[in-house]
Amino acid sequence: MTEPILKVEGISKAFGALQASKGITLDLRQGEIHALIGPNGAGKSTLIQQITGGLAPDAGRVVFGGQDVTTYSTAARARLGMARTFQISSLAMEYTVLQNVVLGALGARGGVFRFFRPVMKDKALLAVARDALAQVGLEEFERFRTSELSHGQRRQLEVAVALTLKPRAFLMDEPMAGLGAEGTQRLMGFLDGLRAQAPILLVEHDMDAVFALADRISVLVYGEIIATGTVEDIRANPLVRSAYLGEEDAEGVA
Repeated sequence: MTEPILKVEGISKAFGALQASKGITLDLRQGEIHALIGPNGAGKSTLIQQITGGLAPDAGRVVFGGQDVTTYSTAARARLGMARTFQISSLAMEYTVLQNVVLGALGARGGVFRFFRPVMKDKALLAVARDALAQVGLEEFERFRTSELSHGQRRQLEVAVALTLKPRAFLMDEPMAGLGAEGTQRLMGFLDGLRAQAPILLVEHDMDAVFALADRISVLVYGEIIATGTVEDIRANPLVRSAYLGEEDAEGVA
């Protein structure tokens, strides 16, 4: 079996008496979508921050691409190809679609923001940006202001920005949040194809989307992974049904 691109090994984190992460172990394999689910307050955001470098664990380690990156900064992990998209958009709404992606490409190069205007004439950066837009299907929108895009299109734009990093893995924080039924279906189709380019660790509350997309699911409750398995495994797990899905919800997606 191919070595996982991402391994989280025994991660623990406490805030005073609150144990937010308790010996969490999971991995992300090539070509898959691994969903991380759990109720509000389960510790999902704390775990993602530890994986991406925003928060140092008290114990355990994070291995990415065969390297122990536990002490690496967020920027250093991004340079290795760990790409994150956020629940709350970090896009510059006043800039055009193309400008946002060029900013991402500039960051991947290690550029400085004050040189932004000149780099809009940088042919190499523009080529990288336009290629990323083409991959997400937004090439016709490059001159639109980002504020003019639909919510779903902004999600695709966030992925385009991440693609400029030449990602080896995506960590996505509730990409379906705020989308209607049509937007959710469109984004699901996009993510389904994206996994072939880079695997996705997906934090998501939309259980229909999770069950439709995920190859594996890990269930986080009170800072602990209580189960990891296929969709069928998770649906049938009595502990998961009791602790998170609920009997009625689990039957509703069966």
